[in-house]
Amino acid sequence: MVAVINTIASPLEVAVYRDGILFKRVTLDGLASDELLPLLLELLKEGVSSFLYTSGPGSHMATKICYTLLKSVEVLKGVPFYAVSGFDLNGNEPIKALGKLYFIKEKENIITKKFQEAVESSFVMPVRLEHLKVLECNEPDY
Repeated sequence: MVAVINTIASPLEVAVYRDGILFKRVTLDGLASDELLPLLLELLKEGVSSFLYTSGPGSHMATKICYTLLKSVEVLKGVPFYAVSGFDLNGNEPIKALGKLYFIKEKENIITKKFQEAVESSFVMPVRLEHLKVLECNEPDY
């Protein structure tokens, strides 16, 4: 089983895939610093063998916490983790940065753009894991 953690969504979302198919979803309403570690430990007990997480864009505290926890699990338990772009989970829509600034993806570059009106974008976990592109680097994308 593979777990995908969307650190950009609020509230934080986790999806578990069995044989590449969405098996279950979990929403964490509290702080990532309080709720993510117990959930990771529970998922490991359930048989999750690797993790994917949204590495950005953005300097989100949940992303930093998730990276640190997953790196610790990798070192201590040998469970690998990989990164995916937040754009893969929202159809390449703008992602809130700060104030009226949003991250947008132009070809392969991520830039910030100012919008006068708030941009609504929602994140959706794919039904099939194969729809996510694993990034070469698993470090946060600040």
